[in-house]
Amino acid sequence: MRLGLINQLHGGSEMESRAPTWESVSARAAAAEGAGFDVFVFEDSLIYRSTEATYGVWESMTIAAALAATTSKIKIGQSVVNSPYRSPALSASMATTLDEISGGRYVFGIGAGNTEDYDYEGFGFPTDRRFSRFAEAIEIIHALLKRGHVDFSGEFYEVKEGELVLRGPNSSGPPINIAAGGPKMLRLAARYADEWNWWSWDETIAQLVERFSPILENLDQACEEEERVATTLVRTLDVYGVVIDDVEGDHGLQSPISGSPDEIAGQLLERGEMGFDEIRVDVWPQTVEAIEAMAPIVESVHAAD
Repeated sequence: MRLGLINQLHGGSEMESRAPTWESVSARAAAAEGAGFDVFVFEDSLIYRSTEATYGVWESMTIAAALAATTSKIKIGQSVVNSPYRSPALSASMATTLDEISGGRYVFGIGAGNTEDYDYEGFGFPTDRRFSRFAEAIEIIHALLKRGHVDFSGEFYEVKEGELVLRGPNSSGPPINIAAGGPKMLRLAARYADEWNWWSWDETIAQLVERFSPILENLDQACEEEERVATTLVRTLDVYGVVIDDVEGDHGLQSPISGSPDEIAGQLLERGEMGFDEIRVDVWPQTVEAIEAMAPIVESVHAAD
């Protein structure tokens, strides 16, 4: 089973909520590569707003390009690109450019978008009919990345003689990983994706099995309806989160994955046994030292294959 590291790009101006610097993001990526992680993923958002605070987010495509140029082995990419932020043809062009810069290590995770409206409204993007917009967008993106050209006329997007002349080292483009939880989105994942992703927040294994059983059944059904062998769709899961022992501070988790390295590895493998090929973890604390402490856990997970 592959193991990935989840990373945050957001924060505020106050010291206690300070956003990560590029130096710290780069250092975390280097540590993840050294610890043997398979993939380094991060968020794609523009702003987070609540009644208590407003947080900014570093733009993820720019971060992806910088990481592509400063790492050498680890795969990189957004856990989920928010489709409405960028036109589909531009998204495909950016993805194949990142494929080139990274030497084929970029993974293009994408989804229909956030459930909140404030970031779209604050940056001038439409907020309505997100599934319908995404259905058109992913058809365009898939055609450009897999075939290199597309002509498309829909309700929301129109592309005339679209073409990606320059291609990265992957002739069919970087892997497309679609985040999907509902039946309609799962059908799009079965149709267009190389990989599928969903998430788990502070859940025991029993809670996870209960929540994911119908999702995984719907995913298998979607593959059958698309006449696709279900095992050809790589399944990835974002897990929040892992807590390294003897960590001080409030991580906000009631049921963290924690314990000895062997115990943590066992809990991650238990989640993989549900049918996941890759688990991405958020590690607390978010320090280089905590990432380095994950090295024996990564080794144990890989050795279990």
